[in-house]
Amino acid sequence: MSNEVIRTEGLTKVYRTGKNEVAALRGVDLTIRGGEMVAVMGTSGSGKSTLMNILGCLDEPTDGAYYLDGARVDGLGKRALADIRNQKIGFVFQGFNLLARTSAVENVEMPLLYDRSGRKHDVRKAAEAALARVGLADRLDHQPSELSGGQQQRVAIARALVTEPALILADEPTGNLDSRTTIEVMSLFQELNAQGITIVIVTHEPEVAQYAHRIIDVRDGRIRRDVTVDSPRRAADDLAAYDADAERNAA
Repeated sequence: MSNEVIRTEGLTKVYRTGKNEVAALRGVDLTIRGGEMVAVMGTSGSGKSTLMNILGCLDEPTDGAYYLDGARVDGLGKRALADIRNQKIGFVFQGFNLLARTSAVENVEMPLLYDRSGRKHDVRKAAEAALARVGLADRLDHQPSELSGGQQQRVAIARALVTEPALILADEPTGNLDSRTTIEVMSLFQELNAQGITIVIVTHEPEVAQYAHRIIDVRDGRIRRDVTVDSPRRAADDLAAYDADAERNAA
């Protein structure tokens, strides 16, 4: 894990409304290396969402520097940032953000249709491979309404994977899921991370953060705590225990 996927230096974001100024980020220095799985935590108003938006090239800092996959990206134009979002970052959202009347495989194809790099020549094949990677090879033609919440989030994760990004940013990815499905999705994230994929999860749930190798707490626009977790919980073990308990209770 020697390569730096994310590096920020003095990252600052100030929102101005008339004469009023609100500092959402106050000089954030952060490094995330390739292959890490990091949970970013913070209460409402802490600055974690602003940090997420800047890391995802959805917003620009007021001051400071942001390097993504070795290249400085703050200050780039909208078109260049759009290409970076498409080619370098996979997004997973709380609400899945799937097209309702579109099949799973067509939803996963979407980022490739906007990819101007020309890296992927067989869009359908790439989308099918991404769905197989998340265990949905048999759901290619199902629409979101025909899938469970967990399956919909798996489609969203496959869509994030299909461009082979340097980074996956997951914003409250379990917020709309029940307890078992939350563990199931976190197990998938751990599997993908074990394959070398860098994952940053923004969450307010401590039980979700416990599956990460590193936990970063954001408060008042600053990183207040950045700790390495020596022995993260294994979601696969928790899932097996959950199912065993359910089976015993049903007996």
